[in-house]
Amino acid sequence: MSVLDDLLASLKEDAPVEEVRVCVHWTAVVSKHCGLASTTRDEGHPHGHVSVRGVGSLHERSALELAQYARSETLLEATIGVAAINSLLEVDEERCMELNAEAWLAERGRSRKVAIVGSFPFVRQLQDKVGKLWVLERHPAEGEWDATQASDILPEADVVAITGTALINRTLEDLLGLCGPDSSVMVLGPSTPLSPVLFDYGVDVISGTRVIDSDLVLRLISQGATFRQVKGPGVRLLTMASSKEES
Repeated sequence: MSVLDDLLASLKEDAPVEEVRVCVHWTAVVSKHCGLASTTRDEGHPHGHVSVRGVGSLHERSALELAQYARSETLLEATIGVAAINSLLEVDEERCMELNAEAWLAERGRSRKVAIVGSFPFVRQLQDKVGKLWVLERHPAEGEWDATQASDILPEADVVAITGTALINRTLEDLLGLCGPDSSVMVLGPSTPLSPVLFDYGVDVISGTRVIDSDLVLRLISQGATFRQVKGPGVRLLTMASSKEES
């Protein structure tokens, strides 16, 4: 079993799909809830050479059927699948707190080595708040490390934060396997399923998004909004900790 298998198995109730939006930055599936995922495309293919199965009729499928797209080797389909998973999750909000991921990383990373897989907008602010900071990216900017160096960097880090997009591109389990046994591990970002299933794979903290105004969020992402432009009255940033982390 994989983390994706377990996430899909944890979805006990189906729901009709009301809306599917694949936008420049974010993809949304509306069923029981509005689920988000970072729009991820296959690299190295000419424009228009990768197509989504059933396009035009995705809203006629059930959310569980659409969630199976998360298994796809086509990243755009996998994006839709992860958004569908997030649309079905019943989040135990009593177990969550409204804690910003940046604040958690700053507190945990004080005088410690921190590795972040994925370039987040708060990285610059975090630079001076932690002991040492590595940022790994597939297309690294100046001052960042190539994601291929993860096997050298992650075992050295005291605190590791991994983008939820790693679930879409099937790298999450490999990255988690590189983390040291005593490290604190967070999976973060709107793609991240707020599901305790992730705790079974060595994750200590999950930080994701709960859409509370789907009409507003759909309008914003359809007009090209980044996540910073979506944050506000339309979403809540929720963080859930494992029992190990809470103790």
